[in-house]
Amino acid sequence: MFTLQDARVLVLGGSSGIGLAAARAMRDLGAKVTIASRSRDRVDATARELGVAGVTLDVGSDEQVERFFANSGVWRHIVVSISPGKSGPARDMSMPDAYSAMNAKFWSAYRTARAARIEPNGSLTIISGQVGKRPNPKSVLQGAINAGLEGLARGLALELAPARVNVVSPGLIDTPLHGGMSAEARQSLFKATADRLPVQRMGRAEDVAQAIVYVACNGFSTGATVRVDGGSTIA
Repeated sequence: MFTLQDARVLVLGGSSGIGLAAARAMRDLGAKVTIASRSRDRVDATARELGVAGVTLDVGSDEQVERFFANSGVWRHIVVSISPGKSGPARDMSMPDAYSAMNAKFWSAYRTARAARIEPNGSLTIISGQVGKRPNPKSVLQGAINAGLEGLARGLALELAPARVNVVSPGLIDTPLHGGMSAEARQSLFKATADRLPVQRMGRAEDVAQAIVYVACNGFSTGATVRVDGGSTIA
């Protein structure tokens, strides 16, 4: 049975969605969890709800990330679950939006990897996404970012060894990330997705959290990408 009893765990992006589910799952296994996000109100509310520590941190800032890790001590496990920001076809996205998306998701993981102190038997887990493997013309940059994260993790697994580095790549998951859609559009998207998948249902944040727990706790897993997509990449 997996246990994280008394392990210091940091979840970047832990105030909502997949990050929140991971923080809850790791707390339930005995970890001493800290969640971090840019929004002080959201971090404080979520930390109170979970009974964990909360930190306001902008992982898009070199200075904030370096200062935080210089003063936060050594972590057993770190999870990087950062929202990608805007997406779209390459010819429709402005360059500022493209730079912002790269900074939000790719560079945040890179900053964390170079600044964080991780125990030798610990791990860094980065959340990517299915468009890194299954391209979508409406999410060209996100596909490149996710593929880049998977390549980054393989190299980091060698550089940071014996600490382990893995990627969890979710498919389309029912999270607040889709909150900007109308209820009708969201329901239509989720139904079409579920009908196409071999598992015949939408993914939940808890499904992804289980994979995050697995790669954190399995001491023989490093440099790997675990796909939690309901079979999307083979459908």
